[in-house]
Amino acid sequence: MSDQEFGNLMSHEYDGIREYDNPTPSWWHIIFFLSIIWAVCYYVFFAFSPIAPHPAFTHALAQQRETAKLFGAIGDLEPDEATIIKYSKDEKMMAYASGQFRGNCASCHGSAGQGIVGPNLTDDSWKNITDVAGLYTVISEGANNGAMPSWKNRFKPNELVLLSSYVASLRGSAPVNGKAPEGDIIPPWPEAPAGDG
Repeated sequence: MSDQEFGNLMSHEYDGIREYDNPTPSWWHIIFFLSIIWAVCYYVFFAFSPIAPHPAFTHALAQQRETAKLFGAIGDLEPDEATIIKYSKDEKMMAYASGQFRGNCASCHGSAGQGIVGPNLTDDSWKNITDVAGLYTVISEGANNGAMPSWKNRFKPNELVLLSSYVASLRGSAPVNGKAPEGDIIPPWPEAPAGDG
């Protein structure tokens, strides 16, 4: 084979090895520089343009659509004992309520309900409530002169019911580093009626 089949040999030699001078094709350079230009334009548009959809905004829209679909299937929930207990056993609804709890309640009650500033929600001692329906009242109206804020202006009624169901589901979970019991020991939650859940 002649040197011309592979290009010109370069003048340097290392350990008896000589290298061919085969530059990168021009089309490769064009694609490379166009990719850089595209990346810069893409970044500028999505980072600084007022008309670009922000990821947090698109996520919020997707979350709203999913919530509407989720609540459309269940209708309006009543904040009564049977409903709260029923939905505390529903895995899909509790996955939704768990996100709401971690985003809004965990700073006081801990991510597992173990209590930080607010009381432990996993033991049998409770402040301000005597039955499971009282969870909805305390969450929506608040308690202890504002130490527990009212959430009725932040959440829709269905969300308040599901949040109450989630808090009910935490009872007896015994997370590590749980805060000492506060309040009075109350009876266990009633069982969900047969066929629910």
